[in-house]
Amino acid sequence: MPFESDKIMFEIYKESAYSGRYRVVYFTELQDNNKETEISRAMAGEHIFDGFIRAYGKDRAKETVDKLLSRLNAGEAVSAVDIARELAAFMPS
Repeated sequence: MPFESDKIMFEIYKESAYSGRYRVVYFTELQDNNKETEISRAMAGEHIFDGFIRAYGKDRAKETVDKLLSRLNAGEAVSAVDIARELAAFMPS
């Protein structure tokens, strides 16, 4: 049985210094070799949304995040409220 504490912290952001694309970083899954770079990129970007997803079922949650990123990168206006609604099933209560 998974514990409520088994969760992954993430942030969706828009790159400002690089391509201007929307990206996600899963902070709690970073390795030592890429941690500094990925955190620096996220911090330099424009914050869009952050939160936690449950580790249990994370693959489906990540698929949903990828679809949201595709929509954002295609120019669709997706608000933080829209993102929260799409990810609600995967976020801890």
